[in-house]
Amino acid sequence: MMELWLAAGIVVGYIFASLRVLKEYQRGVVFFLGKYQRTKGPGLIFLPLGFATQKRVSLRIMALDIPPQDVITRDNVSVKVNAVLYMRVTEPARAVIDIEDYLYATSQLAQTTLRAVLGEVELDEVLSDREKINGILKTIIDKRTDPWGIEVSAVEVKDVDLPEGMKRAMARQAEAERERRGKVIAAQGELQASAALAEAASVLAQEPIAIQLRYLQTVSEIAAENNSTTIFPIPIELFTPFLDRSAERSASSAGVAGAPEALPAPNPSSSGLPQLTRETQPAEPAEPKD
Repeated sequence: MMELWLAAGIVVGYIFASLRVLKEYQRGVVFFLGKYQRTKGPGLIFLPLGFATQKRVSLRIMALDIPPQDVITRDNVSVKVNAVLYMRVTEPARAVIDIEDYLYATSQLAQTTLRAVLGEVELDEVLSDREKINGILKTIIDKRTDPWGIEVSAVEVKDVDLPEGMKRAMARQAEAERERRGKVIAAQGELQASAALAEAASVLAQEPIAIQLRYLQTVSEIAAENNSTTIFPIPIELFTPFLDRSAERSASSAGVAGAPEALPAPNPSSSGLPQLTRETQPAEPAEPKD
């Protein structure tokens, strides 16, 4: 009787020792005498002690940090880039049987893929078009890890560390771009203002009295500011007769000053030179010929 109770106790103890509990997010890859049997879980499973072993695998999404990588872009700029990879195991048996350490293998694959992809793009694309680069990284890594029973849900580039010289050059470029935009906006404003002024001038030209009303409105606006000086605008047309008369006087004075004076006839007596005279003698009569 004692042997029966002893045997029953041994059997019960063996059964309790062979029980395993797996959580909802865990699966157990069971090997019976070294051979893959099946994948169990979650909940309570029976694992014969001494004959079977299991490898627990988590099915939750894991965040795998990719260390900073020294990358030379296509335009020969050296940068340091790090990223993060989100992955989960979809087939526990393949993740255990087909590869020794799927976490380490996925990390190494992500590092090499990050260097290879960023080496084929320019720096501007790395800084401005990260969504495209993230999509390329996810597609390549997911395709390579699919035979391991791993699904890559996302790859995100976290930080791009630029050299100090490149940062200063980009700052100067950004400042020059802002100045260019400011000048373009100011020029466009001047163009629009000139168009509006031309339209206003054409409207005022149709009604001459409108300019007088505008003068009065300007005076009232100046007087409303409690200024001690009041400016009365005077039309330039009032000064036109004075300007024309001044121009005529200038032209007449210039004509008189430019006329040459008549030179007096030379007077020989008044000069100090000796006068030369030629005396004329009467001609002798001709003698008659025989």
